[in-house]
Amino acid sequence: MSLETCYNALEGDYQTVFNRLNKNERIIKKFVLKFLEDPSYDLLEKSLKEKDYKEAFRAAHTIKGICQNLSFTRLYTSINLLAETLRSETIDMESLPELVQTVEKDYQITVDAVRALQAEG
Repeated sequence: MSLETCYNALEGDYQTVFNRLNKNERIIKKFVLKFLEDPSYDLLEKSLKEKDYKEAFRAAHTIKGICQNLSFTRLYTSINLLAETLRSETIDMESLPELVQTVEKDYQITVDAVRALQAEG
């Protein structure tokens, strides 16, 4: 799988990251693969389960930054909504489960695409 195909699969913006990282696919691939090692998603899940919304916000905000830097557009969009909800002093508990479910789905799509890239060396 090419890097561009990976970006298509995860609904990212390949051209933006390509230009941002000096048109160097080796560097882009290095950072894309490092995404799999980042512990922020596990922290997000744990914090939400424990209802530690301050820590969940921190984890979501970290993921948001990574997605913005790597132009992971689909995941960025959903994690941004979740982060903004968690940032609020009064969290909308009614919308939280749907936001979390969307992030879970988008995260899995992203991870699957990156793992496919990784599997092909």
